[in-house]
Amino acid sequence: MKYDVTVIGSGPGGYIAAIRCSQLGMKVAIIEKYNTLGGTCLNVGCIPSKALLDSSEHYHNAAHTFEEHGIELNDLKVNIEQMINRKSKVVEQVTGGVDFLMKKNKIAVYHGMGSFVNKNQIRVTDSKGEETQIETDKTIIATGSKPSTLPFIKLDKKRVITSTEALNLKEVPKHMIVIGGGVIGMELGSVYKRLGAEVSVVEYMDNLIPSMDGTMGKELKKSLKKLGFKMYLGHKVTEVKSTAKTVTISAENKKGENVVLKGDYCLVSIGRRPYTDKLGLENAGLTTNDRGQIQVDDHLQTAVPGIYAIGDVIKGAMLAHKAEEEGVFVAETIAGQKPHINYLLIPGVVYTWPEVAAVGYTEEQLKESGRAYKSGSFPYRALGRARASMDIDGLVKVLADKETDEILGVHMIGARTADMIAEAVVAMEFRASAEDVSRMSHAHPTYTEAFKEACLAATDNRALNI
Repeated sequence: MKYDVTVIGSGPGGYIAAIRCSQLGMKVAIIEKYNTLGGTCLNVGCIPSKALLDSSEHYHNAAHTFEEHGIELNDLKVNIEQMINRKSKVVEQVTGGVDFLMKKNKIAVYHGMGSFVNKNQIRVTDSKGEETQIETDKTIIATGSKPSTLPFIKLDKKRVITSTEALNLKEVPKHMIVIGGGVIGMELGSVYKRLGAEVSVVEYMDNLIPSMDGTMGKELKKSLKKLGFKMYLGHKVTEVKSTAKTVTISAENKKGENVVLKGDYCLVSIGRRPYTDKLGLENAGLTTNDRGQIQVDDHLQTAVPGIYAIGDVIKGAMLAHKAEEEGVFVAETIAGQKPHINYLLIPGVVYTWPEVAAVGYTEEQLKESGRAYKSGSFPYRALGRARASMDIDGLVKVLADKETDEILGVHMIGARTADMIAEAVVAMEFRASAEDVSRMSHAHPTYTEAFKEACLAATDNRALNI
């Protein structure tokens, strides 16, 4: 069978690329290694983790805030089996939705390991070892990423686990030790802390979520400490040992002092690395760099004409929505259009509670570049809506050009900031000034008023409610 475009990988980048190619009149095939479509995000990433985050937040509120709201409960307990089952049903629904979209858009689906025979031929080997060979004019590599580890850490996937195993535990840990203070560790650590586990975080850097604006890391640290997290920041893990029922972690601070932590689970969440194993890249004339990434040009085309790569296998943030934008970009490029992506304006979100969301430059980046800027912040506790919902932790921080007032960065921590950040993205796509946003009417009472007030604070310190 011959196709105009073949997509290897059915995650958010891959399946969106396939749909857009089909919409543009191309004959499309998509190859997925596993039995279900949707990739890491839908199966063992974004979607299941959010399902567990929501379930655990419901339990936490029932246990800690319902009484204040005048709601009294007796004999509250966690049914972890049902919680995991609900998560699995959500995954089944969303992956089934991708199946439907493939049929709707007349995209041929192949289940099995896709690998290059040459630049225009791809072999698909299914779980039984049976092979199918297809021809393709163009190929989009969208195979995503997998969890990283350290050379001395043995992932037994029973006691020393990755995010994949953390989504399917059959019990609430007594003490979960999280190696890595980034997004994944903080989200999954939050799930189990809310359900009653002791959670300790060991992070090499001096702050949580170190890739984000420093203020966000400091504020998140305050909130998670209030939740009961124990923090070991500025600590380097030197040893991880596990038995059938326990895990022991040794870590060293910057003074050379050693700390030993003992728990029943260790979640290793130190990032992810591109998944390009067994793709047969060399058969198509492709190589990877020292980080395992496939090099692409400004059109996301590899060194081999007609082969493109998107998402986690190329440079940039490993975000599902970044991969989606790149999937559309490549499809439209192949069709002869001239699409555009502004990578600076792809937002990042941490789905803890409070949520963290950001777009644009961090304050550290502006300082490093020497750009003159001004800053305005507004605390959640000054919002009527936050008082009404008891979600008073957090703030919104706006960075604007000192001379032109153009918004350069927006950093939010608080209730529903994952949704609120879209307003900042829209404003920045149209190169709005802080003054522009400060003069837009925002419904009262809402959390989004904090964005308006932060913009007022950034323009001559004019915040009205503080």
